[in-house]
Amino acid sequence: MTSTLSVAEAIRSRRTVRHYLPDPLPPAVLSELLALAVEAPTSWNLQDRSIVVVDTPEGRDGLTWATGGQPQPQEAPLVLVFVAEPEAWRADHDDVYEQARRNQAWNEEFITMFSAASQSFQEGLQGRGLLREYAVKDAMIAATYVMLAATEMGLATSPMNGWDEAKVKKVIGIDDRDDLAIALLVSIGYPAEERRHPGRRPIGRNVFHHRYGGALEPAVMG
Repeated sequence: MTSTLSVAEAIRSRRTVRHYLPDPLPPAVLSELLALAVEAPTSWNLQDRSIVVVDTPEGRDGLTWATGGQPQPQEAPLVLVFVAEPEAWRADHDDVYEQARRNQAWNEEFITMFSAASQSFQEGLQGRGLLREYAVKDAMIAATYVMLAATEMGLATSPMNGWDEAKVKKVIGIDDRDDLAIALLVSIGYPAEERRHPGRRPIGRNVFHHRYGGALEPAVMG
C-alpha cells in the first residue's frame, strides 16, 4: 500500500466527515487499517481494548438507533466500535510475554518484574476506581491511530459521541457484560462532502510552560 501523506500531513488534513459514499472499503485496506490500530500503545501492554467492525445493514441500523439517528452509521460502509476492557489485567498474559521473548524485546528478568509490577499497579487502580478510565484511554489511543491511518489512505472518519452505551452494547452483543465499556465509535468510508478546517486557537492559548497558564517562550510559539 503506497503512502501518500506523512504523519504530520495526516494530522493537519484530517477532518470529521458525517456524510459518505456507499462504496465499501477493499478488504486489504480494512485489514491494514485494523493492523495499524492494534499497534497503538496500551498501559503495561495489557492490550485492554477490542474493536468491533460493524458493516452489515442490520448492525449499522442498530448503531443509528444507538446514536440517536446520526447519519454516519447509515451512510458509511462501516463503523468501528472501540471497546474498553477494564478487567483485562486479570486474564492470562503468557502470550504477550512469549511474543516479547520471540521479539527479543523483554528478557526473563524483565518479564518477572513487569508481571508483578503490572498486577500491583492494576490493584492500585482498582482501589481508586480507575480501571475503566485507564482502559478507555487505551481504546481512545487506538481510535486515534485509526483516524490518522484512514486519512493517510484517503478515507474519511468521524469520531462519534452522543451515543447510548447500553444500546451500543446491545447492538454488538455485549449487553450482558458489565465488565466491558464503550470508548468510542468511529465511522469510516469515502467522503461525500468536503469539510474545511475550521481553525484552531494559537498554540499559546492552549499550551503552557511548566505550569498551567505559564506562557511559552516566543520561539516555541512561532
